[in-house]
Amino acid sequence: MSALTSACGLAATDYTLTIAGENAFILYLATQQISPAAAQQIALATTQLSPMVGQQLIELLPSYASLLIVFDPLQHSHLSIKPLLVQALAKPVNLLSQSPAKRVELPVWYSEQSGPDLLAVATAKGLTPAEVINLHSSTSYQVYAIGFAPGFAYLGELPEALAMPRLSSPRASVPAGSVAIADRQTAVYPAASPGGWHLLGRCPIAMFTPWQSPAMPVAVGDQVQFIPISEREFTLLGGTL
Repeated sequence: MSALTSACGLAATDYTLTIAGENAFILYLATQQISPAAAQQIALATTQLSPMVGQQLIELLPSYASLLIVFDPLQHSHLSIKPLLVQALAKPVNLLSQSPAKRVELPVWYSEQSGPDLLAVATAKGLTPAEVINLHSSTSYQVYAIGFAPGFAYLGELPEALAMPRLSSPRASVPAGSVAIADRQTAVYPAASPGGWHLLGRCPIAMFTPWQSPAMPVAVGDQVQFIPISEREFTLLGGTL
C-alpha cells in the first residue's frame, strides 16, 4: 500500500532497516531518489514513530530518503526494538490530522559583496548575475532534511541551469546567513562554519535560535521561497557583514 495515500502505513517493501551503531537503525526507502514523494514517505515514517520518542526512542533524524532512528539502549537492543518499529511503521496514520507544511519566505541580499561566488556561478553557467538571482529566487524549494549543523536545512531541487559541483577547496569559514548552492541543493548557513558550497548572497533571518520555540523558521516538508532584497533592507532586518 502506498505511503502517498492519506491514511496508510509503510509496507515492508517500502523500506529497509539497517543497523547504524550501538543503539540506532537507519530506515532506507526502497527508492533512494530525491523527490517530493520520497520526502512524503520519510515524513510519514517520522510521524508514525514520533509517539515512541521520549519512551523507547531518543531521537529521529530525517534526511532525503532515509531516517536515522536512535533508541534507548537501557530499554532495548536492536533485536527487541526492530519488531516494534516495524509494527509502528505499518499503522495507518490520518495525515489530515497532521500539521500542514508551511510556505516560508526568506529575504536574501544577492550581490558580489554578500555572495562572493555570484559572478563565478554566472560565468560558469553562461548567465548574467541577474539571471542567476532570478532563477534562484523564482524557484520554490522543499525542505528535505535538517543536518550538517543545527539549523542547516537542505533545500531542493535547485534548477538544473544553476547546478554546480562543490568547491574543490572548501572555505575555512563561511559567514552565518550565507545563501549557497551545490549540486541540485541550496541552503542558508545558520552559523559561521567551514563549507564548500557556492555563495550567492546573505539572509538576515536567524536559522537557528535554540532559546526559542520553534528553534528554526523552517521544518522538514516546508516550502521555501527566497525573496531578493536590497542592502538597505538587509541591514534594516538585522543583517551584518
